[in-house]
Amino acid sequence: MTRPFSGTAGMDEAIIPLPTLQRMVAQALIMAATALIILDQTIATVAIPHMQAALGATPDTISWVLTSYILASAVAIPLTAWLSGQVGRRMLFGSAVLMFTLSSAACAFSVSLPMMVIARFVQGFSGAFLIPLSQSFMLDINRPSRQMRALTIWGLGIMVAPVCGPALGGYLTALMDWRWIFLINVPVGAVVFVGIFATLPEVPGHSRVFDRAGFVMILVALCCLQLVLDRGTQEDWFDSTEIIIEGGLSVGAFWMLAFHLRRAPHPIITMELFRDRNFMAAMLIGLVISPITVTSAAMLPQFMQVLLHYPVLTAGLLIIPRGLTVTLAIVMGPRLLKRYDSRAILVFGLVMITISLWLQTRFSLDMDEHLLIWSGFAQGIGVGLSIATGNMMSMANLPVHLRTEGAAVYMLARSIGTSILISIMSALLAHNIQVNHEEVGARLAAAGAMPFLTDQSSSRSGFLAQMADLEVNRQSMMIAYLDDFWLMMWLTIMVMPIVLFLKRMRPPEGAVPAIAD
Repeated sequence: MTRPFSGTAGMDEAIIPLPTLQRMVAQALIMAATALIILDQTIATVAIPHMQAALGATPDTISWVLTSYILASAVAIPLTAWLSGQVGRRMLFGSAVLMFTLSSAACAFSVSLPMMVIARFVQGFSGAFLIPLSQSFMLDINRPSRQMRALTIWGLGIMVAPVCGPALGGYLTALMDWRWIFLINVPVGAVVFVGIFATLPEVPGHSRVFDRAGFVMILVALCCLQLVLDRGTQEDWFDSTEIIIEGGLSVGAFWMLAFHLRRAPHPIITMELFRDRNFMAAMLIGLVISPITVTSAAMLPQFMQVLLHYPVLTAGLLIIPRGLTVTLAIVMGPRLLKRYDSRAILVFGLVMITISLWLQTRFSLDMDEHLLIWSGFAQGIGVGLSIATGNMMSMANLPVHLRTEGAAVYMLARSIGTSILISIMSALLAHNIQVNHEEVGARLAAAGAMPFLTDQSSSRSGFLAQMADLEVNRQSMMIAYLDDFWLMMWLTIMVMPIVLFLKRMRPPEGAVPAIAD
Protein backbone atom coordinates (compact mmCIF):
# COMPACT_ATOMS: atom_id res chain seq x y z
CA MET A 1 0.00 0.00 0.00
CA THR A 2 0.96 3.63 -0.21
CA ARG A 3 3.62 4.60 2.28
CA PRO A 4 4.11 7.88 4.10
CA PHE A 5 6.38 10.29 2.34
CA SER A 6 6.22 13.70 3.90
CA GLY A 7 9.43 15.29 5.09
CA THR A 8 10.38 12.89 7.86
CA ALA A 9 7.76 10.21 7.53
CA GLY A 10 9.10 6.89 6.44
CA MET A 11 12.73 7.71 7.26
CA ASP A 12 12.81 4.81 9.66
CA GLU A 13 12.16 2.46 6.73
CA ALA A 14 15.27 0.74 5.36
CA ILE A 15 16.61 2.12 2.10
CA ILE A 16 17.71 -0.49 -0.44
CA PRO A 17 21.05 0.61 -1.90
CA LEU A 18 21.23 -0.01 -5.66
CA PRO A 19 23.90 0.93 -8.22
CA THR A 20 22.97 4.09 -10.11
CA LEU A 21 22.24 2.38 -13.44
CA GLN A 22 20.22 -0.39 -11.82
CA ARG A 23 18.23 2.14 -9.82
CA MET A 24 17.44 4.23 -12.92
CA VAL A 25 16.32 1.16 -14.89
CA ALA A 26 14.16 0.00 -11.98
CA GLN A 27 12.54 3.42 -11.70
CA ALA A 28 11.81 3.47 -15.44
CA LEU A 29 10.21 0.01 -15.23
CA ILE A 30 8.14 0.97 -12.19
CA MET A 31 6.92 4.13 -13.94
CA ALA A 32 6.11 2.19 -17.13
CA ALA A 33 3.96 -0.29 -15.19
CA THR A 34 2.19 2.46 -13.26
CA ALA A 35 1.57 4.52 -16.41
CA LEU A 36 -0.06 1.51 -18.10
CA ILE A 37 -2.45 1.06 -15.19
CA ILE A 38 -3.46 4.72 -15.03
CA LEU A 39 -3.73 5.09 -18.81
CA ASP A 40 -6.11 2.14 -19.02
CA GLN A 41 -8.60 3.93 -16.78
CA THR A 42 -9.30 6.47 -19.55
CA ILE A 43 -7.65 5.28 -22.78
CA ALA A 44 -10.79 3.29 -23.68
CA THR A 45 -13.11 6.29 -23.45
CA VAL A 46 -12.36 7.66 -26.92
CA ALA A 47 -12.89 4.22 -28.51
CA ILE A 48 -16.23 3.53 -26.77
CA PRO A 49 -18.38 4.16 -29.91
CA HIS A 50 -16.22 1.74 -31.92
CA MET A 51 -16.27 -0.86 -29.17
CA GLN A 52 -20.03 -0.53 -28.81
CA ALA A 53 -20.58 -1.49 -32.43
CA ALA A 54 -18.04 -4.33 -32.38
CA LEU A 55 -19.34 -5.87 -29.14
CA GLY A 56 -23.05 -5.38 -29.85
CA ALA A 57 -23.56 -3.23 -26.74
CA THR A 58 -26.07 -0.46 -26.02
CA PRO A 59 -25.16 3.07 -24.86
CA ASP A 60 -26.03 2.25 -21.25
CA THR A 61 -24.32 -1.18 -21.10
CA ILE A 62 -21.08 -0.13 -22.82
CA SER A 63 -20.26 1.90 -19.67
CA TRP A 64 -19.49 -1.45 -17.99
CA VAL A 65 -16.18 -1.40 -19.87
CA LEU A 66 -15.17 1.57 -17.69
CA THR A 67 -16.97 0.76 -14.44
CA SER A 68 -15.83 -2.88 -14.26
CA TYR A 69 -12.19 -1.71 -14.32
CA ILE A 70 -12.76 0.89 -11.60
CA LEU A 71 -14.86 -1.44 -9.44
CA ALA A 72 -12.22 -4.18 -9.60
CA SER A 73 -9.59 -1.67 -8.48
CA ALA A 74 -11.73 -0.73 -5.49
CA VAL A 75 -12.21 -4.39 -4.53
CA ALA A 76 -8.48 -5.20 -4.78
CA ILE A 77 -7.10 -2.25 -2.82
CA PRO A 78 -7.90 -3.67 0.66
CA LEU A 79 -5.99 -6.85 -0.25
CA THR A 80 -2.69 -5.13 -1.07
CA ALA A 81 -1.14 -4.97 2.41
CA TRP A 82 -2.12 -8.53 3.29
CA LEU A 83 -0.91 -10.06 0.00
CA SER A 84 2.40 -8.19 0.08
CA GLY A 85 2.94 -9.56 3.57
CA GLN A 86 2.21 -13.09 2.39
CA VAL A 87 4.30 -13.27 -0.80
CA GLY A 88 6.60 -10.24 -0.67
CA ARG A 89 6.28 -6.98 -2.52
CA ARG A 90 8.43 -7.84 -5.57
CA MET A 91 6.58 -11.11 -6.16
CA LEU A 92 3.20 -9.37 -5.83
CA PHE A 93 4.30 -6.55 -8.16
CA GLY A 94 5.61 -8.96 -10.81
CA SER A 95 2.56 -11.24 -10.59
CA ALA A 96 0.23 -8.26 -10.94
CA VAL A 97 2.13 -7.06 -14.04
CA LEU A 98 1.79 -10.53 -15.59
CA MET A 99 -1.96 -10.72 -14.86
CA PHE A 100 -2.46 -7.23 -16.25
CA THR A 101 -0.58 -8.09 -19.44
CA LEU A 102 -2.55 -11.30 -20.06
CA SER A 103 -5.90 -9.61 -19.35
CA SER A 104 -4.96 -6.79 -21.76
CA ALA A 105 -4.53 -9.40 -24.51
CA ALA A 106 -7.92 -10.86 -23.54
CA CYS A 107 -9.50 -7.38 -23.87
CA ALA A 108 -8.01 -6.98 -27.34
CA PHE A 109 -9.46 -10.28 -28.56
CA SER A 110 -12.87 -9.90 -26.91
CA VAL A 111 -15.81 -10.66 -29.20
CA SER A 112 -18.67 -9.93 -26.79
CA LEU A 113 -19.49 -7.47 -24.02
CA PRO A 114 -19.42 -10.08 -21.21
CA MET A 115 -15.97 -11.25 -22.33
CA MET A 116 -14.72 -7.65 -22.40
CA VAL A 117 -16.17 -6.84 -18.97
CA ILE A 118 -14.56 -9.92 -17.38
CA ALA A 119 -11.18 -9.12 -18.96
CA ARG A 120 -11.43 -5.48 -17.83
CA PHE A 121 -12.30 -6.63 -14.30
CA VAL A 122 -9.11 -8.74 -14.18
CA GLN A 123 -7.18 -5.76 -15.57
CA GLY A 124 -8.46 -3.47 -12.84
CA PHE A 125 -7.99 -6.07 -10.10
CA SER A 126 -4.35 -6.76 -10.95
CA GLY A 127 -3.57 -3.13 -11.70
CA ALA A 128 -4.83 -1.93 -8.31
CA PHE A 129 -1.83 -3.51 -6.57
CA LEU A 130 0.70 -1.69 -8.73
CA ILE A 131 -0.08 1.91 -7.77
CA PRO A 132 0.63 1.70 -4.01
CA LEU A 133 3.45 -0.82 -4.50
CA SER A 134 5.16 1.40 -7.07
CA GLN A 135 5.16 4.30 -4.61
CA SER A 136 6.68 2.07 -1.94
CA PHE A 137 9.45 0.90 -4.28
CA MET A 138 10.25 4.48 -5.30
CA LEU A 139 10.91 5.22 -1.63
CA ASP A 140 12.80 1.99 -1.03
CA ILE A 141 15.39 2.49 -3.78
CA ASN A 142 16.03 6.23 -3.27
CA ARG A 143 17.90 7.72 -0.35
CA PRO A 144 16.08 10.57 1.47
CA SER A 145 17.83 13.32 -0.52
CA ARG A 146 16.44 11.85 -3.76
CA GLN A 147 12.99 10.84 -2.56
CA MET A 148 11.35 14.21 -3.16
CA ARG A 149 12.46 14.32 -6.81
CA ALA A 150 11.56 10.66 -7.41
CA LEU A 151 8.07 10.98 -5.95
CA THR A 152 7.40 14.29 -7.70
CA ILE A 153 8.11 12.61 -11.04
CA TRP A 154 6.04 9.61 -9.97
CA GLY A 155 3.13 11.84 -8.92
CA LEU A 156 3.29 13.83 -12.14
CA GLY A 157 2.99 10.66 -14.18
CA ILE A 158 0.11 9.42 -12.03
CA MET A 159 -1.87 12.64 -12.52
CA VAL A 160 -1.13 13.27 -16.20
CA ALA A 161 -1.54 9.72 -17.51
CA PRO A 162 -5.36 9.55 -17.25
CA VAL A 163 -5.68 12.89 -19.01
CA CYS A 164 -3.43 11.81 -21.90
CA GLY A 165 -5.25 8.48 -22.22
CA PRO A 166 -8.01 9.70 -24.58
CA ALA A 167 -5.47 11.34 -26.92
CA LEU A 168 -3.40 8.16 -27.16
CA GLY A 169 -6.55 6.08 -27.52
CA GLY A 170 -7.75 8.29 -30.34
CA TYR A 171 -4.42 8.04 -32.14
CA LEU A 172 -4.31 4.23 -31.94
CA THR A 173 -7.96 3.85 -32.91
CA ALA A 174 -7.67 6.18 -35.89
CA LEU A 175 -4.45 4.74 -37.31
CA MET A 176 -5.01 1.06 -36.54
CA ASP A 177 -7.99 -0.31 -34.60
CA TRP A 178 -9.54 0.10 -31.15
CA ARG A 179 -8.11 -3.30 -30.13
CA TRP A 180 -4.62 -1.77 -30.22
CA ILE A 181 -5.37 0.35 -27.16
CA PHE A 182 -5.11 -2.96 -25.26
CA LEU A 183 -2.55 -4.77 -27.42
CA ILE A 184 -0.05 -1.96 -26.84
CA ASN A 185 0.12 -3.09 -23.20
CA VAL A 186 1.40 -6.57 -24.06
CA PRO A 187 5.01 -5.82 -25.15
CA VAL A 188 5.45 -3.15 -22.49
CA GLY A 189 4.06 -5.46 -19.81
CA ALA A 190 6.33 -8.31 -20.91
CA VAL A 191 9.43 -6.10 -20.67
CA VAL A 192 8.41 -4.78 -17.26
CA PHE A 193 7.68 -8.30 -15.96
CA VAL A 194 11.16 -9.55 -16.88
CA GLY A 195 12.90 -6.33 -15.83
CA ILE A 196 11.30 -6.14 -12.38
CA PHE A 197 12.73 -9.49 -11.30
CA ALA A 198 16.13 -8.57 -12.81
CA THR A 199 16.51 -5.16 -11.14
CA LEU A 200 14.48 -5.10 -7.92
CA PRO A 201 15.53 -7.08 -4.84
CA GLU A 202 12.86 -8.87 -2.88
CA VAL A 203 11.34 -6.76 -0.12
CA PRO A 204 9.55 -8.88 2.50
CA GLY A 205 6.23 -7.46 3.56
CA HIS A 206 4.93 -7.06 7.11
CA SER A 207 2.59 -9.95 7.87
CA ARG A 208 -0.78 -8.94 9.23
CA VAL A 209 -4.08 -10.59 10.12
CA PHE A 210 -6.48 -10.54 7.20
CA ASP A 211 -10.03 -9.48 8.03
CA ARG A 212 -11.91 -11.98 5.86
CA ALA A 213 -15.35 -10.99 7.11
CA GLY A 214 -14.71 -7.30 6.45
CA PHE A 215 -13.40 -8.02 2.97
CA VAL A 216 -16.46 -10.14 2.10
CA MET A 217 -18.75 -7.33 3.28
CA ILE A 218 -16.90 -4.78 1.12
CA LEU A 219 -17.02 -7.16 -1.85
CA VAL A 220 -20.78 -7.79 -1.53
CA ALA A 221 -21.59 -4.13 -0.90
CA LEU A 222 -19.61 -2.81 -3.88
CA CYS A 223 -20.60 -5.51 -6.40
CA CYS A 224 -24.31 -5.30 -5.57
CA LEU A 225 -24.21 -1.50 -5.69
CA GLN A 226 -22.55 -1.61 -9.11
CA LEU A 227 -25.15 -4.09 -10.39
CA VAL A 228 -27.93 -1.76 -9.25
CA LEU A 229 -26.37 1.18 -11.07
CA ASP A 230 -25.52 -0.72 -14.26
CA ARG A 231 -28.74 -2.72 -14.62
CA GLY A 232 -31.20 -0.21 -13.15
CA THR A 233 -31.99 1.44 -16.49
CA GLN A 234 -32.70 -1.88 -18.21
CA GLU A 235 -34.75 -3.33 -15.35
CA ASP A 236 -36.80 -0.18 -14.60
CA TRP A 237 -35.02 0.38 -11.30
CA PHE A 238 -36.94 -0.55 -8.16
CA ASP A 239 -39.93 -1.88 -10.06
CA SER A 240 -37.67 -4.89 -10.62
CA THR A 241 -37.29 -7.65 -8.02
CA GLU A 242 -33.66 -8.11 -9.08
CA ILE A 243 -32.79 -4.48 -8.38
CA ILE A 244 -34.58 -4.56 -5.02
CA ILE A 245 -32.62 -7.67 -3.95
CA GLU A 246 -29.28 -6.24 -5.11
CA GLY A 247 -29.96 -2.89 -3.50
CA GLY A 248 -30.98 -4.56 -0.23
CA LEU A 249 -27.83 -6.70 -0.20
CA SER A 250 -25.65 -3.63 -0.81
CA VAL A 251 -27.27 -1.56 1.94
CA GLY A 252 -27.18 -4.52 4.33
CA ALA A 253 -23.51 -5.23 3.63
CA PHE A 254 -22.54 -1.58 4.17
CA TRP A 255 -24.59 -1.52 7.40
CA MET A 256 -22.94 -4.70 8.71
CA LEU A 257 -19.50 -3.37 7.71
CA ALA A 258 -20.03 -0.23 9.80
CA PHE A 259 -20.68 -2.31 12.93
CA HIS A 260 -17.95 -4.81 12.10
CA LEU A 261 -15.25 -2.15 11.78
CA ARG A 262 -16.06 -0.82 15.25
CA ARG A 263 -15.90 -4.21 17.00
CA ALA A 264 -13.43 -6.38 15.09
CA PRO A 265 -10.00 -6.77 16.78
CA HIS A 266 -8.18 -6.41 13.44
CA PRO A 267 -10.59 -4.59 11.07
CA ILE A 268 -9.79 -4.24 7.39
CA ILE A 269 -10.14 -0.45 7.83
CA THR A 270 -9.00 1.21 11.07
CA MET A 271 -11.76 3.39 12.52
CA GLU A 272 -9.18 5.80 14.00
CA LEU A 273 -8.75 7.23 10.51
CA PHE A 274 -12.22 8.76 10.59
CA ARG A 275 -11.52 10.70 13.77
CA ASP A 276 -9.13 12.98 11.87
CA ARG A 277 -11.06 16.01 10.63
CA ASN A 278 -8.75 16.80 7.73
CA PHE A 279 -8.82 13.22 6.48
CA MET A 280 -12.62 13.02 6.57
CA ALA A 281 -13.17 16.40 4.91
CA ALA A 282 -10.57 15.81 2.20
CA MET A 283 -11.94 12.31 1.54
CA LEU A 284 -15.49 13.66 1.11
CA ILE A 285 -14.23 16.27 -1.36
CA GLY A 286 -12.21 13.66 -3.27
CA LEU A 287 -15.19 11.31 -3.24
CA VAL A 288 -17.07 13.83 -5.42
CA ILE A 289 -14.44 15.82 -7.31
CA SER A 290 -12.27 12.99 -8.60
CA PRO A 291 -15.30 11.14 -10.06
CA ILE A 292 -16.56 14.35 -11.67
CA THR A 293 -13.27 14.99 -13.46
CA VAL A 294 -12.96 11.37 -14.63
CA THR A 295 -16.61 11.22 -15.76
CA SER A 296 -16.33 14.51 -17.63
CA ALA A 297 -13.20 13.27 -19.41
CA ALA A 298 -14.99 10.01 -20.27
CA MET A 299 -18.04 11.77 -21.74
CA LEU A 300 -16.30 14.34 -23.92
CA PRO A 301 -14.77 11.97 -26.54
CA GLN A 302 -18.17 10.36 -27.14
CA PHE A 303 -19.81 13.79 -27.33
CA MET A 304 -17.29 15.01 -29.90
CA GLN A 305 -17.52 11.91 -32.08
CA VAL A 306 -21.25 11.22 -31.97
CA LEU A 307 -22.70 14.74 -31.99
CA LEU A 308 -19.98 16.93 -33.48
CA HIS A 309 -18.79 14.20 -35.91
CA TYR A 310 -15.12 14.76 -35.11
CA PRO A 311 -12.74 12.00 -36.23
CA VAL A 312 -11.50 9.84 -33.39
CA LEU A 313 -7.98 11.28 -33.67
CA THR A 314 -9.25 14.86 -33.49
CA ALA A 315 -11.36 14.01 -30.45
CA GLY A 316 -8.28 12.63 -28.72
CA LEU A 317 -6.10 15.62 -29.61
CA LEU A 318 -8.67 18.07 -28.22
CA ILE A 319 -8.21 16.47 -24.79
CA ILE A 320 -4.50 17.39 -24.75
CA PRO A 321 -4.99 21.01 -23.45
CA ARG A 322 -6.52 19.52 -20.32
CA GLY A 323 -3.43 17.37 -19.82
CA LEU A 324 -1.06 20.28 -20.34
CA THR A 325 -2.72 22.44 -17.70
CA VAL A 326 -2.90 19.52 -15.25
CA THR A 327 0.88 19.20 -15.63
CA LEU A 328 1.37 22.94 -15.16
CA ALA A 329 -0.84 23.01 -12.06
CA ILE A 330 1.01 20.10 -10.44
CA VAL A 331 4.40 21.68 -11.10
CA MET A 332 3.25 25.03 -9.69
CA GLY A 333 1.34 23.52 -6.76
CA PRO A 334 4.28 23.05 -4.33
CA ARG A 335 5.45 26.62 -4.95
CA LEU A 336 1.97 27.99 -4.30
CA LEU A 337 1.69 25.97 -1.09
CA LYS A 338 4.78 27.73 0.29
CA ARG A 339 3.10 31.11 -0.10
CA TYR A 340 -0.64 30.60 0.32
CA ASP A 341 -3.07 28.78 2.59
CA SER A 342 -3.67 25.30 1.21
CA ARG A 343 -7.42 25.77 1.73
CA ALA A 344 -7.40 28.79 -0.56
CA ILE A 345 -5.58 26.80 -3.25
CA LEU A 346 -8.13 24.00 -2.90
CA VAL A 347 -11.05 26.41 -3.26
CA PHE A 348 -9.44 28.02 -6.31
CA GLY A 349 -9.10 24.58 -7.89
CA LEU A 350 -12.78 23.80 -7.21
CA VAL A 351 -13.81 27.15 -8.68
CA MET A 352 -11.84 26.42 -11.86
CA ILE A 353 -13.55 23.02 -12.18
CA THR A 354 -16.91 24.74 -11.73
CA ILE A 355 -16.07 27.27 -14.44
CA SER A 356 -15.01 24.49 -16.81
CA LEU A 357 -18.28 22.62 -16.26
CA TRP A 358 -20.24 25.85 -16.75
CA LEU A 359 -18.43 26.33 -20.07
CA GLN A 360 -19.45 22.79 -21.01
CA THR A 361 -23.09 23.68 -20.38
CA ARG A 362 -22.66 26.27 -23.17
CA PHE A 363 -21.88 23.54 -25.73
CA SER A 364 -24.06 23.37 -28.83
CA LEU A 365 -24.32 21.37 -32.05
CA ASP A 366 -22.90 24.18 -34.16
CA MET A 367 -19.96 25.03 -31.87
CA ASP A 368 -16.32 25.04 -32.95
CA GLU A 369 -13.36 23.66 -31.02
CA HIS A 370 -12.55 26.85 -29.07
CA LEU A 371 -15.01 26.21 -26.24
CA LEU A 372 -13.74 22.65 -25.93
CA ILE A 373 -10.16 23.90 -25.60
CA TRP A 374 -10.92 26.65 -23.06
CA SER A 375 -13.06 24.39 -20.88
CA GLY A 376 -10.22 21.83 -20.99
CA PHE A 377 -7.69 24.46 -19.91
CA ALA A 378 -9.87 25.53 -16.96
CA GLN A 379 -10.60 21.98 -15.89
CA GLY A 380 -6.93 20.96 -16.08
CA ILE A 381 -5.90 23.78 -13.73
CA GLY A 382 -8.72 22.90 -11.34
CA VAL A 383 -7.96 19.18 -11.35
CA GLY A 384 -4.22 19.65 -10.84
CA LEU A 385 -4.61 22.04 -7.91
CA SER A 386 -7.64 20.61 -6.12
CA ILE A 387 -6.89 16.89 -6.27
CA ALA A 388 -3.17 17.17 -5.48
CA THR A 389 -3.82 19.62 -2.62
CA GLY A 390 -6.67 17.49 -1.29
CA ASN A 391 -4.43 14.41 -1.31
CA MET A 392 -1.78 16.22 0.69
CA MET A 393 -4.24 17.61 3.23
CA SER A 394 -5.83 14.22 3.80
CA MET A 395 -2.48 12.80 5.01
CA ALA A 396 -1.14 15.91 6.79
CA ASN A 397 -2.37 15.24 10.34
CA LEU A 398 -2.48 11.45 10.38
CA PRO A 399 0.00 9.67 12.67
CA VAL A 400 2.77 7.83 10.83
CA HIS A 401 1.36 4.37 11.54
CA LEU A 402 -1.97 5.30 9.89
CA ARG A 403 -0.74 7.09 6.78
CA THR A 404 -0.31 3.93 4.71
CA GLU A 405 -3.83 2.75 5.43
CA GLY A 406 -5.19 6.29 5.15
CA ALA A 407 -3.83 6.68 1.62
CA ALA A 408 -5.38 3.35 0.62
CA VAL A 409 -8.79 4.22 2.09
CA TYR A 410 -8.66 7.63 0.41
CA MET A 411 -7.95 5.99 -2.95
CA LEU A 412 -10.67 3.39 -2.32
CA ALA A 413 -13.26 6.10 -1.69
CA ARG A 414 -12.34 7.88 -4.91
CA SER A 415 -12.51 4.64 -6.90
CA ILE A 416 -15.96 3.87 -5.52
CA GLY A 417 -17.16 7.40 -6.22
CA THR A 418 -15.86 7.27 -9.80
CA SER A 419 -17.56 3.95 -10.49
CA ILE A 420 -20.85 5.19 -9.05
CA LEU A 421 -20.84 8.53 -10.85
CA ILE A 422 -19.99 7.07 -14.27
CA SER A 423 -22.89 4.63 -13.90
CA ILE A 424 -25.29 7.35 -12.75
CA MET A 425 -24.33 9.73 -15.54
CA SER A 426 -24.61 6.99 -18.17
CA ALA A 427 -28.05 6.03 -16.86
CA LEU A 428 -29.18 9.66 -16.75
CA LEU A 429 -27.88 10.24 -20.26
CA ALA A 430 -29.84 7.28 -21.65
CA HIS A 431 -32.99 8.23 -19.71
CA ASN A 432 -32.86 11.91 -20.63
CA ILE A 433 -32.38 11.12 -24.31
CA GLN A 434 -35.70 9.24 -24.29
CA VAL A 435 -37.49 11.94 -22.31
CA ASN A 436 -36.13 14.75 -24.49
CA HIS A 437 -37.04 12.85 -27.66
CA GLU A 438 -40.66 12.65 -26.52
CA GLU A 439 -40.74 16.35 -25.56
CA VAL A 440 -39.13 17.57 -28.79
CA GLY A 441 -41.46 15.33 -30.83
CA ALA A 442 -44.44 16.70 -28.94
CA ARG A 443 -43.38 20.26 -29.76
CA LEU A 444 -43.13 19.38 -33.43
CA ALA A 445 -46.60 17.92 -33.26
CA ALA A 446 -47.91 21.06 -31.50
CA ALA A 447 -46.35 23.15 -34.26
CA GLY A 448 -48.33 21.21 -36.87
CA ALA A 449 -45.27 19.67 -38.54
CA MET A 450 -45.94 16.01 -37.80
CA PRO A 451 -48.77 15.37 -40.32
CA PHE A 452 -46.53 16.61 -43.13
CA LEU A 453 -43.49 14.70 -41.95
CA THR A 454 -45.36 11.43 -41.42
CA ASP A 455 -47.11 11.54 -44.77
CA GLN A 456 -45.72 8.56 -46.67
CA SER A 457 -47.54 9.31 -49.93
CA SER A 458 -44.33 10.45 -51.56
CA SER A 459 -40.70 9.44 -51.31
CA ARG A 460 -39.82 13.04 -50.55
CA SER A 461 -42.04 13.08 -47.46
CA GLY A 462 -40.50 9.81 -46.27
CA PHE A 463 -37.01 11.24 -46.67
CA LEU A 464 -38.00 14.39 -44.76
CA ALA A 465 -39.48 12.27 -41.98
CA GLN A 466 -36.20 10.37 -41.62
CA MET A 467 -34.19 13.59 -41.57
CA ALA A 468 -36.52 15.08 -38.97
CA ASP A 469 -36.18 12.02 -36.74
CA LEU A 470 -32.39 12.16 -36.97
CA GLU A 471 -32.41 15.82 -35.99
CA VAL A 472 -34.77 15.15 -33.08
CA ASN A 473 -32.35 12.44 -31.90
CA ARG A 474 -29.38 14.85 -32.12
CA GLN A 475 -31.19 17.59 -30.22
CA SER A 476 -32.37 15.14 -27.57
CA MET A 477 -28.85 13.82 -27.03
CA MET A 478 -27.41 17.33 -26.90
CA ILE A 479 -29.87 18.34 -24.18
CA ALA A 480 -29.08 15.14 -22.24
CA TYR A 481 -25.34 15.91 -22.27
CA LEU A 482 -26.01 19.46 -21.06
CA ASP A 483 -28.15 18.08 -18.21
CA ASP A 484 -25.22 15.91 -17.08
CA PHE A 485 -22.81 18.86 -17.23
CA TRP A 486 -25.21 20.99 -15.18
CA LEU A 487 -25.52 18.26 -12.54
CA MET A 488 -21.75 17.84 -12.23
CA MET A 489 -21.33 21.61 -11.93
CA TRP A 490 -23.81 21.82 -9.03
CA LEU A 491 -22.22 18.82 -7.31
CA THR A 492 -18.88 20.66 -7.42
CA ILE A 493 -20.46 23.77 -5.90
CA MET A 494 -22.12 21.70 -3.17
CA VAL A 495 -18.81 20.26 -1.87
CA MET A 496 -17.11 23.66 -1.56
CA PRO A 497 -18.42 24.35 1.99
CA ILE A 498 -16.62 21.19 3.20
CA VAL A 499 -13.36 23.15 2.84
CA LEU A 500 -14.42 25.09 5.96
CA PHE A 501 -13.87 21.94 8.04
CA LEU A 502 -10.24 21.61 6.97
CA LYS A 503 -7.57 22.88 9.34
CA ARG A 504 -5.09 25.45 8.11
CA MET A 505 -1.94 23.68 7.07
CA ARG A 506 1.31 24.35 5.28
CA PRO A 507 3.70 21.54 4.44
CA PRO A 508 6.94 21.37 6.41
CA GLU A 509 10.14 22.28 4.62
CA GLY A 510 11.08 19.50 2.21
CA ALA A 511 7.76 17.70 2.50
CA VAL A 512 6.33 15.91 -0.49
CA PRO A 513 2.61 16.25 -1.20
CA ALA A 514 0.78 12.97 -0.80
CA ILE A 515 -0.46 11.60 -4.09
CA ALA A 516 -2.56 8.47 -4.02
CA ASP A 517 -4.32 8.56 -7.34
